[in-house]
Amino acid sequence: MLPPRLLWRDPRPVPRFNRQEPVTLIVRDPGFHEPADGDACWRFGYHCRTHDRPYRRESCGAGPHLVALHCEEHGPESMWPQPHMLLFPEGFDPPLSDAQLARLRARWDDVEA
Repeated sequence: MLPPRLLWRDPRPVPRFNRQEPVTLIVRDPGFHEPADGDACWRFGYHCRTHDRPYRRESCGAGPHLVALHCEEHGPESMWPQPHMLLFPEGFDPPLSDAQLARLRARWDDVEA
């Protein structure tokens, strides 16, 4: 359904008052753990792979950030595209097809129902 490696960067310009450098999220990667319904994971955080340290909004280092979801049990973990990502689909790299976006939006509609 989704490409094996999928990145997302917010396409909106960063506000001038926020000195945050560009942040790219790794949504999926072939080397990452693929979550399953049976996983009992409960401790997550974000890890900046560019600066090799935890990512906590502007505090991990200078320059652009490449951020991945990090599970304490499994390490780097793929995630489902979040609703805010679906509001700005032009941020996906590679771009998603209309059919892929429709399936993702339908999945979130099912979760919210």
